[in-house]
Amino acid sequence: QVTLVESGGGSVQAGGSLRLSCVASGYLYSSPVMAWFRQAPGNEREGVASIFTRHTATLYADSVKGRFTISQDNAQNTVYLQMNSLSPGDTAMYYCAAGNLLTLRGESFRYWGQGTQVTVSS
Repeated sequence: QVTLVESGGGSVQAGGSLRLSCVASGYLYSSPVMAWFRQAPGNEREGVASIFTRHTATLYADSVKGRFTISQDNAQNTVYLQMNSLSPGDTAMYYCAAGNLLTLRGESFRYWGQGTQVTVSS
């Protein structure tokens, strides 16, 4: 069992930055891939970024490449999502997920956090 707790969401103006954090606990060995997903009202869930925590390999959605950075602190069992140059289109609930496949497909992730809201105003 893995528990994920997100934090760091909030409201920001377009062009601003936020850093999301996801603290993981439990049996992490079976779920070495951490990822961030987002879902806006009326939209499908979208994979944003994922990281293979054992080797730091990463994967990004085209929509966030060059603006978002996923990173990890293994000592703290924490994964971060640094979000820069935010736009209103980035407004969504952001979820942390844990799994064992480096992908942006949500069905590959077994464990999910409760989410943190990001709102970007123009």
